[in-house]
Amino acid sequence: MIIFELACGQGHRFEGWFASAVDFERQSDAELVRCPACDDGNVAIVPSARVRVTRANDPASGSEVPATITTPPAVDAAMNLPVELLHKLRETIRNTENVGRRFPEEARKIHYEEVAPRAIRGHASTEEAEALREEGIEFASLPPFLSTETH
Repeated sequence: MIIFELACGQGHRFEGWFASAVDFERQSDAELVRCPACDDGNVAIVPSARVRVTRANDPASGSEVPATITTPPAVDAAMNLPVELLHKLRETIRNTENVGRRFPEEARKIHYEEVAPRAIRGHASTEEAEALREEGIEFASLPPFLSTETH
């Protein structure tokens, strides 16, 4: 196994384990390599100062070489979430309608039963969000790594 330091187009850094560089290229070309933070498929190998080796026989001495273990660099909040939670959050986002800047208007229509209830997401200014809260309309703000369109 080869461990590559990877980065997505949004700048999130993470590592990937591949059988070979050819295996990375094959998976990358098939869009199977995706950022665990934002699901961006624009992933590339980046230079790394970290070196990782697995236990192996030293060909010169015939003895085992100890593994080097390093601590990965600090990562953003999304990278510290369990993978299962990130997948579930992304699935939830995919199952919502993006109404964009019409979010306050659409949220009111749903709240006052002018339209059929549905899961929506979009954008609201601070003032619009406060007005929705004052009207008793419940909603939650999305963290930036979930609110960026990736598909």
